[in-house]
Order: sequence, then structure tokens, then C-alpha cells
Amino acid sequence: MTKTVNVAIVGGGLMGREIAAALQRWPALIDHPVRPQLTAVCDINPAALDWFDQIPTVTQKVTDYADLLADDANDVLYIAVRHDLHQQLYVDTIQAGKSLLAEKPFGIDGSAAQAIMAAAAANPESFVRCASEFPFFPGAQVAVNYVRSAALGRIIEARCAFLHAGDLDVDKPINWKRQARYCGEAGVMNDLGLHVWHVPLRLGWVPDRIFGMLQDIVTERPAPNGGRERCDTWDNAVLHGWVTTDNYSFPLMTEMKRIAPGEKNTWEFEALGLDGGVRFSTKNPKRVEIFSLVDVPGGGREQVWSSLDAGSQSVWPTVTGPNFESGFSDAILQMLAAFLAEREGALGGRFGCATPDEAALTHAIYGAAIRSHETGEVVRVGR
Repeated sequence: MTKTVNVAIVGGGLMGREIAAALQRWPALIDHPVRPQLTAVCDINPAALDWFDQIPTVTQKVTDYADLLADDANDVLYIAVRHDLHQQLYVDTIQAGKSLLAEKPFGIDGSAAQAIMAAAAANPESFVRCASEFPFFPGAQVAVNYVRSAALGRIIEARCAFLHAGDLDVDKPINWKRQARYCGEAGVMNDLGLHVWHVPLRLGWVPDRIFGMLQDIVTERPAPNGGRERCDTWDNAVLHGWVTTDNYSFPLMTEMKRIAPGEKNTWEFEALGLDGGVRFSTKNPKRVEIFSLVDVPGGGREQVWSSLDAGSQSVWPTVTGPNFESGFSDAILQMLAAFLAEREGALGGRFGCATPDEAALTHAIYGAAIRSHETGEVVRVGR
């Protein structure tokens, strides 16, 4: 019989509700080894808990996460809270023996990430991964599998970006993501970075050198008291890195932007090699573009970018017709499917959620980017 797993959510905001909604679509997955059910929710704001009344399996609503940790019925916690709260909540969850799907950046800085890593090492019964849903789009998986096939040949360059325009409005009120004491010195890199680094790191593309270009564009925002308050986080970050393989090095560029005019929530990946290339953007979520050199009848050998429709299937098979479209909610469902399958040791060779090692490594990359921006020099990534 399919194993039941009880899931609790800490943080009843946007992502908490997205996770709750995705769990209600679990029957769309085919032959998954577990059947999760949302049984508990925690938020310091009692009003935020009201939304979850429509989910009949939720039997526990609390304002203190310690109540969830004390309840043996809760198997897995998904936690989406401010970055400065990550270390305490994550460590407590791990030490309580609960499995954890953690939100990025896995601690406000490298020191916090290392403390979480130490707790995970000391409590191996707690399965820990970090959330990043965009690589679970079917088109993103096509691109990942294309790179893994070695079709690129010698890699020329690669790029991954997350482009958002949520802060384009200079009169948008300040909140915790725009204050370094809550979001962290890395700013937008902490907030959006793992979305960008998940795929490169999973492909083994760890940069050894970084040149960082960081922008604090909107330096003040409206405050709750009616005045204006200092907005001291980086809004945009562009990182140029060198990835060294056994035989050569290639440039890897990553972009994390909260002020990208014309964008809403766009994730992009591109990799080019001497033998081929691939690119995908969630702006056109069905389209994957493939570069190749082909023999054109009557025209000789030519360079060609061709496109294909990715369809609906991603990491875990679903009942959705393979020719249908996939979207953000489907990517979250796939992320959860991968997390819970790997927790059961049933993921196989499928693409999985970001590991604690990968999440912690991003802090070393962000630290190098900040030092590079301050000095104007290329900085080696410490590990």
C-alpha cells in the first residue's frame, strides 16, 4: 500500500499556500511511492491560518512552530520564513528528527548555512533538501538532459538567469526582503539565487573564480510610518564566473534581478558548445530550442536553431496528457514529488531538489561576488 506522509507548513504566505495547493493535486502523479497529506500549519499571524480551513486534512493550526515539532504525527516540515529565522527554525526541525524542505537561501549567510549543515550531519534521520521549483519545468528538464547527454561537445559558455520586475515600482513599500538585517548582505542573491544556481551546480559547474556586478538601484522606499526608509539590499546581481573542467575552462554567467523591466517571473537557461546548444525560458514554457550543424539539402552544412514543444511530462509521470502545457503550479508539484520520492529512496536517477551541500555552496559564491564588487577584481570562490 502507498505510504502516507503527514506534511506541516511553517509560513502561511504565498509559497505556503502554493505548497498546500500542490499537495491537493497529488493524484495527478502516477505510481508515486507516498501519499502526502497536509495536516498542520503554523504562522505567527493567526489570520493567515484561515485560508487553510478549506483543506479538510488540516487538523492543527498553531502560531508557534515548536508545537509542530512536539507532535510525532508530523513527518515533514516545509518552512518559508524570513532569512534571518532560517538557522533557528531549520536546526530545531532537524534536531527534532523531522524531514525538512527548506526555503532558500538555507540560512541568512554562510555561517548560518554551516550550522544547518552540522545539524543535518548530526541527525541523519532528518532528510533535508532546499526548494527550487523552476528546474522542474519540463522544458528545463529537456535542457538538463540535453547537457547531460554530452551533445554540447566542448562547452563554450553557459548562462542561467532569474528575472523579476517586482521592485520596478519605486513607491512599493519597504519590506523585509529590502532590508539586509532580515534578507542578508547578499540581498537579491539570497532571495533569488538558488533558482539560478540549482541547475549549474547539479551539472557540476562550480565556478572557481567570480566577478560580481551588484546594483542597489532603489535606495529608499516608503515606510509604514509614512516616511521613507533606507533600502539597503542589492536589487540586481550579475555574476561572471569561470568553471574549470579537466581539460579547459568556460564562462558561466548568472543573473538575479528584482528590477528587470518587462519581466514578471522569468527563469532562463542556455548552454552552448562546439557540437550543439540548448536554451529554455519560462517566458515560452513549451519551447525548447536546440542548436546544431546540419546538412541542408542543396545548401551545404549550416548552423540551425530548431525548436520543439516540451509538453507536460517532467521528473515524475502524471496523468496529464503529454501534449498539454505545464506551468508554475505543475513545477511545484514535481518538486514535491522529487523531494518525497528521494526521501523514500525511490528517486532513482531523476533530477532532485537542491542538496544542503549545493545550497551552502551558493553562500560561498555570493561572498566572492560581494568581495569582487567591492574590490573590482576577480575573486576565487572559497569552499
